[in-house]
Amino acid sequence: MPSTPITRPLQAWQVMLGGICGLVLTIGLARFAYTPLLPALQAQTGLNDAAAGGLAAINYAGYIVGALVTAWMDDVRWRHRFYSAGLWMALLTTAAMALSSWLPAWGLWRFLGGLCGATGMLLGSGLVLGWLMRQGRRPELGVLFIGLGLGIVVSALGAWVLSGIWTLWSDQWLAFAALGLVFFVPAWLWRPPVPPAPIAAAAAQAQPQVSRRWMVTMALSYFAAGWGFVISATFTVAIVEREPALAGQGALAWALVGLAAMPAVFLWDRVARKLGDIPALLLAFGLQTVSIVLPALSGSLTAALIGALGYGATFIGIVSLTLALVGRRAPQNPGKAMARLTLSYGAAQMIAPVVAGAMAQATGSFKGALWLTAAVMVVGMALLTTLPKDAGPSLD
Repeated sequence: MPSTPITRPLQAWQVMLGGICGLVLTIGLARFAYTPLLPALQAQTGLNDAAAGGLAAINYAGYIVGALVTAWMDDVRWRHRFYSAGLWMALLTTAAMALSSWLPAWGLWRFLGGLCGATGMLLGSGLVLGWLMRQGRRPELGVLFIGLGLGIVVSALGAWVLSGIWTLWSDQWLAFAALGLVFFVPAWLWRPPVPPAPIAAAAAQAQPQVSRRWMVTMALSYFAAGWGFVISATFTVAIVEREPALAGQGALAWALVGLAAMPAVFLWDRVARKLGDIPALLLAFGLQTVSIVLPALSGSLTAALIGALGYGATFIGIVSLTLALVGRRAPQNPGKAMARLTLSYGAAQMIAPVVAGAMAQATGSFKGALWLTAAVMVVGMALLTTLPKDAGPSLD
């Protein structure tokens, strides 16, 4: 007998809202709170750019380990348990960041925070997508991924408000953990229920409609998307604050990322319905590339804010469209298929912050890292154009 009830009379809005709150907690706080708090950490603890990039890479290493575990997790009951544990861990790791300024300890908490992100992003979205398909509803993740944009807004506005109340970096981390309780309650109560055993068994026999070539090509393209995502996700606030004329505007830029992401999830679902998934992805890649190079072309506030808006509006589309596309082609275990693809995304998230941090440390500017990121995104677009039109034979 599963450890959680399987006949809870949850409504669609409850499952979706619970998933959104789970993303805010595991992504917005456990992972993204680091971005708006980074300037305070550097100012008060002496954390340099290279170490900041290293901590980000450790966080993404935790994410990729979580993706590896998810990629081989077949039992839906264990997927549900791991997701549930991730909700608790998100609270604890956020609070633990306040306990010490010892770099190895921070590395441990950032690693576990990345693991939480994988549970929310992959297991949570996979459980929600599976529930939608079992209920005969449209298998799209746009609404769910409001949680990504909302998480960014919560982390940005939270950092801005908290810095006016508590100036000490450790107090701000503890306040973020307390804020996380607001999202933990609905995320816990409205988790997607474990399907009954006969339904789970039938789903397990459904064959994925993904060829090996299709998966490899998509994974390589998603690596480029991960590179583009992580540079802005890690360094947006620091890039803005580094410009003398923009000091104090970092939280605003980060908040705009989240505000742009929230309505964009609906837009990209509609674009995909009209143009198709791959053309929609190409459009999102192109617009994100432009958004990345804007701060490199100009140090003005306008360029920074337009770049932040463009980044927020596009990264969410790339993630939502890609994960929903692969999840639909593996109905027996959407989360597992998403995790396999996300391994390449996670690899980019480990490599890119280290490269960008080292480049910024050596040159005193993030412009070189931004141009390199734009080039990686262009390669990702080129790969998408070679994606096989048909899914082809099953991988399994």
